[in-house]
Parts: sequence; C-alpha cells; structure tokens
Amino acid sequence: MKIRIKGNSIRYRLSKTEVENFSREGYVIERTEFKDQIFNYELRSHNLISNLDADFKNDTISMYLPEKDKNDWATSDRVGFQYSITLGNGKELFLLLEKDFVCLDETIEDQSDNYPNPLMAKRK
Repeated sequence: MKIRIKGNSIRYRLSKTEVENFSREGYVIERTEFKDQIFNYELRSHNLISNLDADFKNDTISMYLPEKDKNDWATSDRVGFQYSITLGNGKELFLLLEKDFVCLDETIEDQSDNYPNPLMAKRK
C-alpha cells in the first residue's frame, strides 16, 4: 500500500494482493519505521458509514471504506473511491482510495503485483 499526502489530500493505492486481502479481511496496514517512532497508515472497512472517512490517532492515519463497498471491489472494474470531508474549520479533507496500476514510465520499484494499466493497450 502506498500513501501520498499533499496538504489536505490523502491518497492510498493498493496492489492486487492488498485489495484482495482487504476485500476478504476488511483491513490492511502499512508502516514506516523511524529511529524513535513508527508511522502507520491503514485501511479498514466500517459498517456504519456511507462514504470514505478518515482520522489520525496514535501516529496512525486510518481511512475507512463502507463495508458494502469492500466486498466486490477486488472482483469489479471499479478503480477506486473518493470523498471530501468538510472539516469544522470550513476546510475540506479530500480522500482517494485506488487500485495501483503499473506505471507507464520506467521506474525501479517492483510493480509485479500492480494492476495492468489500461492506457498500455492504447500505446501499442
């Protein structure tokens, strides 16, 4: 699972295996270890929400997907989910949850578990 944070925007991208595990178990977590702390980010299913939600507690960003959406995400063509949460200060927190596609540019990271990029067929 990858995370991208920019201002009030959080984006998670999950590999095929992570989406399959999440759809089955309702939970996936990743961690980054520093000298004195561990930063966690996780995705959990939740049965009392109707849109993406998120919070930050105990050095962990938790993103929540409605239970009804997790079950068929792995087997559907749906790429992901997005939602903007209105905060108490009038600002918004934008959430984006996506399947991770193979990059079109040359990259050194392992992409063997990523979804085929639909734009690759157009390049051939």
